[in-house]
Amino acid sequence: MRPQLVTETAAAVALATVLGLIKIPLPQLINGGSVSLETLPVLIVACRHGARVGLLTGVGLAVINLLLEPVVVHPAQVLLDYPLAYGGLGWVAGLIGQVPGPAAAAPEWLARVRVVAAMVAGNSARLAAHFASGTIFFAAYAPPGQAAWIYSLVYNASYLGPQLLLHILLLQLVFRLLTQHR
Repeated sequence: MRPQLVTETAAAVALATVLGLIKIPLPQLINGGSVSLETLPVLIVACRHGARVGLLTGVGLAVINLLLEPVVVHPAQVLLDYPLAYGGLGWVAGLIGQVPGPAAAAPEWLARVRVVAAMVAGNSARLAAHFASGTIFFAAYAPPGQAAWIYSLVYNASYLGPQLLLHILLLQLVFRLLTQHR
């Protein structure tokens, strides 16, 4: 990788880490839960540089999150909730959303739609990993009589959904950064 790309990726992981410390609590969520902007830098890097760099940035953030706030009940759960969730977010977003540079002939509205689709798909990959982890490893937290998969889906979607909407709004504001010459 080029030194500039390594620097941008490292800066994105550092910014994501700091943004992850700033949480917007959502008191109506089961077991707490909050919205943060931590994955926004991963999504930006993935859309600027593609799937491989998005994957590396997401896994970098996952490692930092695991070191700072570990929630570990099983080794497979660690894989699902950290590198697969965050790496999948970056990889899928990079596959769909890599925005061509300024020389591209695509209209801006199409590039914006691509970025939104990348964010939705990337966050869906993250949701899938957290959903699987919650269904398998956190079933004991489900209320009596509720299926573990319903509990996991409701819990994870209740914070990832609002977070995705916030990210879409903010990323549309900084869209020009994505299309600047790399």
